[in-house]
Amino acid sequence: MGWIVLPIACFIAFDTISLYQRALDAITLAYDRTLLSSARNIGELLSIKGGELRVELPYNALEMLDNGDARMMYRVSGFNGEFLSGYADFPAYERTPPQRSAYDALVDFYDGEFHGEPVRIAALYQPVASPDARGVALVQVAETLEVRRRLARQILLDTLVRQALLISVVALITWFVVAHALRPIEALRAQLESRSDRDLSPVSDPNLPTELSPLLGAVNQLMQRLQRLHGHQRQFVRDASHQLRTPLAVLKTQVQSAMCAPGKDASAALPAMHATVDRAIRLANQMLALAKVEQVQGQPEPATADLGALAREVALDLSPLIGERNLDFELQAESTLVHGHAWMVRELLRNLLHNAIRETPKRGELLLRVANAELLISDSGPGIAPELRERLFEPFHTGHPTQGSGLGLSICREICNSVGATIELANRQYAGRLAGLDATVRFRPATEPPPA
Repeated sequence: MGWIVLPIACFIAFDTISLYQRALDAITLAYDRTLLSSARNIGELLSIKGGELRVELPYNALEMLDNGDARMMYRVSGFNGEFLSGYADFPAYERTPPQRSAYDALVDFYDGEFHGEPVRIAALYQPVASPDARGVALVQVAETLEVRRRLARQILLDTLVRQALLISVVALITWFVVAHALRPIEALRAQLESRSDRDLSPVSDPNLPTELSPLLGAVNQLMQRLQRLHGHQRQFVRDASHQLRTPLAVLKTQVQSAMCAPGKDASAALPAMHATVDRAIRLANQMLALAKVEQVQGQPEPATADLGALAREVALDLSPLIGERNLDFELQAESTLVHGHAWMVRELLRNLLHNAIRETPKRGELLLRVANAELLISDSGPGIAPELRERLFEPFHTGHPTQGSGLGLSICREICNSVGATIELANRQYAGRLAGLDATVRFRPATEPPPA
């Protein structure tokens, strides 16, 4: 309402000043014409007798100088500036006559002061001629400003009253219209505030204006996204609790068996316990990694990440596993800048390369190649069955029930969705037989702008 009323009020204030100025100009013009008429009346009474300039003002001429509440004074000066009639102490004309005038006379209007009072003066050059002599006399007529100022104040007061009434009407209409327009939004706000924290169902308001339908649609879309996210969180917590409970229960059983086995060294159960602890740690780490991926997705995208440098770094970190299986490992990693968080790209590389190392048989071949913003990891393992290819990207689904947590590929897919990359798993054929699995990830180059 303020944004509507304030500009209108500023415009009205500017218009009021303009109207007042125009009114003052009109008043000044009207009274100046009266002064000029009085000066002309006096000038017409000038005459030359015996070679001398004389002025005789009859009583009715003096009555013409009476202008109600305003007091008028005059002075008539001769051809040489000498005083002829009127007020002798009236200030003499010392200004330069105007070159042009809006009137059909050589007259100059100006403001002055007489006896301590501000006055408006008209100085008229009046030509006088006779058979004996000729010349130009000066007639000055002054008027006090009480009437002009009183009339200007009355005009200003009337204008202010009308403009204040106009602003009041505008404010009242604006308040009514804005309040009426915001009533559906207030009802929508009250409806949302009255909902419980778990109520994410779509919002409906049949009385909502058509202009606000996009807002309601956006709110409902947000509700759907929150509902879907809330469902994913519940599903993840449920699955994670189940998956964590399994290795812990197995570990507890192994500890109890080691403690209760008569006549056996408890150290014989340590390798199995160690493997169970490793599986639980890996599961917990991957769950934390998945949660961190969701957290990083809400952050602004950084500049770039060097895919080649990160590939060399991850290969060096996992080199003990490669050496343990005595793999024929080949690394081709050229420097390539891609869009994405460095941590997310590193986690993607680690999960894919770790899976490839696990699937590749001992002394098998393994290739890691980075070129043209494309990552390729080729193992020589058994590949994947077609019915498992899509399910492998779902959380806690794995092709090895006794190995892994089933979160690695799910993390990879979330990272690819976050950085705008694509991931593809495809069996590789050679000479008509299965030769392994190719995991291909295509990133957005740093030179390519992010999608809208």
